[in-house]
Amino acid sequence: MYKMMKLVDTVRIPPTLLGEEVTQTVKNALREKLEGQVDKKLGSLVAICKIVEIGEGHILVGDGAVYYDVTFEAIMFVPELQEIIEGEVVEAVGFGVFVGMGPMDGLLHVSQITDDFISYDAKNARLVTKNGGKSIAEGDHVRARVVAVSINEREPKESKIGLTMRQTALGKLQWLEEARIKKQSNEAVPEGTV
Repeated sequence: MYKMMKLVDTVRIPPTLLGEEVTQTVKNALREKLEGQVDKKLGSLVAICKIVEIGEGHILVGDGAVYYDVTFEAIMFVPELQEIIEGEVVEAVGFGVFVGMGPMDGLLHVSQITDDFISYDAKNARLVTKNGGKSIAEGDHVRARVVAVSINEREPKESKIGLTMRQTALGKLQWLEEARIKKQSNEAVPEGTV
């Protein structure tokens, strides 16, 4: 889930940038320092939107740079348990698929994709159901529910987000659309005709 948050941090402005406009210089320094960073409680900082307040600058002995306490608004991505997400399959492997959902990827384990038995087709890099003739591969769009969240702020790539599609209204968007069309056509058949 994306959230707008008001945050506070201290930013260092080197002496070479002191002649420039302070607000834009501070915003650029914050972007360089924080965008893409992950915090266990706050989530992943996606973008710094607006500088709310810049405090008085402080100079440390022997440094020459100015340190500003800054209050700013930022967009954060915080995956939450039971949240429904839509994303694109970024990789299909033997044990499941990785789904891109904003700045992080989630794992859809083979056991959480469908009730049908699934095997990996290495030649085409996709997972295929045994009986239903369905497949899922890189580039497919899916709707899933977040069932596990473990954020690693030291190594964001090591963060684990578990997903499931084994519930009503979840699955590959193409499968959901085909099921909707089939249901509508079945409802359109007049009673007494077969």
